[in-house]
Amino acid sequence: MREQVTKQQINTVLWQAADTFRGKIDSSTYKDYILTMLFIKYLSDAYKEQTEEYAKKYEGDEQRIQRALSRERFVLDQLSTFDYLYSKRNDVEIGEIINKALERLENENTAKLRGVFRNIDFNSESTLGKAKERNAMLRSLLEDFNKLTLKPSVVGNEDVIGDAYQFMIERFASDAGKKGGEFYTPTMASELLARLVKPQENDRIYDPTCGSGSLLIRVANQVPSNKVAIYGQERNGATHSLALMNMYLHGIDDAKIEWGDTLANPLHLEDGKLMKFQAIVANPPFSLDKWAMGFAGEGANDNKFKMEASLDQHRRFEWGVPPTSKGDFAFVQHMLYSLAENGRMATILPHGVLFRGSSEGKIRQQIVEMNLLDAVIGLPEGLFFGTGIPACVLVLKKDRKRKDVLFIDASGEGRYEKGKNQNKLRESDIAKIVETYENYAAEEKYSYIAAFEEIKENDFNLNIPRYVDTFEEEETIDMVQVKENIKKIKQELEEVEAQMDKYLQELGL
Repeated sequence: MREQVTKQQINTVLWQAADTFRGKIDSSTYKDYILTMLFIKYLSDAYKEQTEEYAKKYEGDEQRIQRALSRERFVLDQLSTFDYLYSKRNDVEIGEIINKALERLENENTAKLRGVFRNIDFNSESTLGKAKERNAMLRSLLEDFNKLTLKPSVVGNEDVIGDAYQFMIERFASDAGKKGGEFYTPTMASELLARLVKPQENDRIYDPTCGSGSLLIRVANQVPSNKVAIYGQERNGATHSLALMNMYLHGIDDAKIEWGDTLANPLHLEDGKLMKFQAIVANPPFSLDKWAMGFAGEGANDNKFKMEASLDQHRRFEWGVPPTSKGDFAFVQHMLYSLAENGRMATILPHGVLFRGSSEGKIRQQIVEMNLLDAVIGLPEGLFFGTGIPACVLVLKKDRKRKDVLFIDASGEGRYEKGKNQNKLRESDIAKIVETYENYAAEEKYSYIAAFEEIKENDFNLNIPRYVDTFEEEETIDMVQVKENIKKIKQELEEVEAQMDKYLQELGL
């Protein structure tokens, strides 16, 4: 029996492959080449094994073999397989050969892969350098991946491939810092959002800024039967492609991931209106500048931005148009207008949304007055790639039965694991937050239930310290004892000085 390949073995080879590019081009760019090659290798090995099984089953009857293969998840011809590319690794046109293989792969699987590889060019001189250097990198990349065998019988569990893909995305986000972190939400933060929205069978799950799709996958995994419908939108073309490949590698073939600017051009519509979803999660870019540029065009001034956004055909900004330099509440309003009547949403945002005034204050007031805000959760600082600023989670629900709001401060000492470069939420930390939220429980120095009237008295300021008192009283100082200690220290000092004078006299000084 063939020994199964482990997740660690796959991860090791993948990170070695990254060494081919490291120091030559930015990791936020070369991640596309590594992850695309992983996708091709997996499809090729799975297809090869299926071909071998059908050849054995149908005793070499080519027509029956091809008929059976045509019903597989993905169809490959010889010129689009990894083995063919590897055989051409020394060809001076290897970059163009890979591009043509990707094009053939798309054409053979149009329904699933149309446009997936549109944003990656293995023959790009501007990205990969001149022919000699470019060909050397691609040859090395193919040789690294040739060390891996990703046939299903060897991998054993399809999740191993999906997990490897996730591993690489996270490593690239960490390696790239802020630029890479734009498309990745740390695993445990994703797990927290997934548990907060509690998806159910047959729910529509939506992420309007889905990045590489990892958050959506984490939410879908909360439903054991996987009977959910997944929707997402991502404006970065390369990251959109990563999301589609990520879905396929996790066995999700029917996810609907669109490419475009969600605020300027939402693409999940029904009869021309925003589609409604039972569970919405998101980690939008913090305080996105010029978020309304898609409405008014580049170079437009603030007034033009606001006017165009206020005329939004989906009427998402009736409660107010957020500042053009801070798009947080633009995403929040879009999600609320996309929420089904029994829907739940959880989104990660910077703390500024809790207390900033002007139009954001008015929007915040409307959300509270409309009884949509269910909980505010403060997260530890240093949790996200590329930024040390603390963030919060807003949990919002339609059809709420209560009027009060739960505040949780999970940012305190001992509420998370401190790391050298990045802090982490542990399983116990997440369980504590979720349990407190589900029980809607108040706990001293951790959580507090604020009545609507109290929030109103605070002018709808939701800053967590206004509600959760984490102040630690200092120990009472005994001034009599302090006076005695000072007296004793002075006495000891006088004795030391006298002894020092004695020594100096003996030395004749």
